[in-house]
Amino acid sequence: MKTIVFLTGCFVHHSCWDEWKVYFEKEGYTCIVPPWPHKNEPAATLRARQPDPAIASIRLADLKNYFSDIISALPQKPILIGRSFGGLLVQLMLQRDIASAGVAIHSVPPAGVLSTAFSFYRATWGPLGLFTPASKTFLMSVPQWQYAFTNGLPLQEQQATYDQLVIPESKRVARDGLGKEAKIDFRKPHVPLLFVAGEKDHIMPASLNHTNFKKYSKSEGVLEYKFFSGKTHSVLGQKGWEENAAFIHGWLKQHV
Repeated sequence: MKTIVFLTGCFVHHSCWDEWKVYFEKEGYTCIVPPWPHKNEPAATLRARQPDPAIASIRLADLKNYFSDIISALPQKPILIGRSFGGLLVQLMLQRDIASAGVAIHSVPPAGVLSTAFSFYRATWGPLGLFTPASKTFLMSVPQWQYAFTNGLPLQEQQATYDQLVIPESKRVARDGLGKEAKIDFRKPHVPLLFVAGEKDHIMPASLNHTNFKKYSKSEGVLEYKFFSGKTHSVLGQKGWEENAAFIHGWLKQHV
């Protein structure tokens, strides 16, 4: 029985994977959804702690080692599936050769891979908080959530998902995503790697995902890019998410 480890991104609670966990367990996988350090409480509880100094202390170097320890302790190399910053973590974990395959959904790019899309800069400016203290966590506002994650979706759904998922985030870890801890050796051979992108994603545009994908073009290993129309950054719970999950399942059956 194959194991999937789901890697959560920034700003949201790990319960964002609940439906995906059920879906892949029904397909016969063992599924693990480890929370980030200091983020195991319900989303509402974590929001009530804003600003949260424990979450504010999270750094990418520590996060890489934390997930690497969890993954390496498993009896066999698992499949890694990550969304957003979790997609970056998937790429970083594959560099450590501790997984059998990786799926990066609407991924944050490694250091040095940038976008020219205006929406990317508008959506990431607040979370990076470059002129605000790193000792204070960033909590996405409802309007920021509506623009970056749930653009175009019904207002009721935007508010409901905000209440369910949004949590404070470390500015340090977001900024670390621009530096040396987020670097990738794109020429290094890799296990099967799939990039999934969405047409309507503001914060991680499909064009940026495609640029990230192309960086691996000279490396040895199965590599694929899949574009989905109409998908926003809230793809994990957006209506029709099963289409994404089914494609990923089929791809895994073919390559793992």
